[in-house]
Amino acid sequence: MEEKLFTIGQAAEYLGVSLNTLRRWDENGKLVAIRKDGGTHRYYRQQDLDLFASNLIKLAHDWTTDGSELPAMFYCANSAVFQARLIKMQDTLVRSGLSENLVPLIVSVAGEIGNNSFDHNLGKWPDIPGVFFGYDVTKRQVVLADRGLGILSTLSRVRPELKTHVDALRVAFTEVVSGRAPEARGNGLKFVRRVVAENPVSLFFRSGDAELRLKKDNNELFITRSQSITRGCFAVIEY
Repeated sequence: MEEKLFTIGQAAEYLGVSLNTLRRWDENGKLVAIRKDGGTHRYYRQQDLDLFASNLIKLAHDWTTDGSELPAMFYCANSAVFQARLIKMQDTLVRSGLSENLVPLIVSVAGEIGNNSFDHNLGKWPDIPGVFFGYDVTKRQVVLADRGLGILSTLSRVRPELKTHVDALRVAFTEVVSGRAPEARGNGLKFVRRVVAENPVSLFFRSGDAELRLKKDNNELFITRSQSITRGCFAVIEY
């Protein structure tokens, strides 16, 4: 039996993106369409669409790099949308059979990182507001990203002596930093570090040209310079 193909319109609806975005992805090789018998119409296999959407790290990284349109299922334009999807992730984690002790910790860590993006970029988004938020219970992975100001720019308002992204990440995850409302800046990241240090959870976090790794059940910070620069913040939680 011949496999059913999606038209470009059906594929756009399936992913929650525009027709122009699919055309652009086809042209630059990001998501290549099928053309039957050398025709000009674009078609897509569902398995190709699903595989594309399952590569959370690449999708989030590409978005922080070029700001191209995201599949609607991963884009949270405001904190209300993010909170609703956070609750949905909690329900999904419970149904997946994950330990009832670990579920609230994963949700709390993801919540702190996402809320950090909204709180510290409120009214100051450089271009695209909101966050990327996706998770895969099979890979046991949660990915978040934003195109905000980044940790260094945020902390330098109250710690102007900070000059590098590496120093800013170290401060964000180790020091209590006084700031104005709605909360002290970056202090939720100290909570994130504590959860990772005490549980089977790991974190990769990048901002600017600095990368931080927190390993499972380990309180030690591993911060290095990155070979690439991330616009805003990019985080991968694994459990």
